[in-house]
Amino acid sequence: MATLHALNIPDELYAQLQELAKAENNSIDAQVITILQNALQAKMQPTEDERRKNVPKLLEEISHRRRLNPADFGLPDSTQLIREDRDR
Repeated sequence: MATLHALNIPDELYAQLQELAKAENNSIDAQVITILQNALQAKMQPTEDERRKNVPKLLEEISHRRRLNPADFGLPDSTQLIREDRDR
């Protein structure tokens, strides 16, 4: 595991970090790792504009997908089963 040394952390920021770590029952190291992970995950998430740009692509992919036919799996057609049930 890599080691990261942070230098020249302002006293006020370090005090806030200590308080947060204590409140969440973490060590300062664990709290820093959690904060870094959350920040990186937030940066890696696509923006709203990027998600909107993907919608036409997704719709096209969905429209090209073949519908599943129950007969392909050896299953009877549900329409036929419903008709038989109603005829009883």
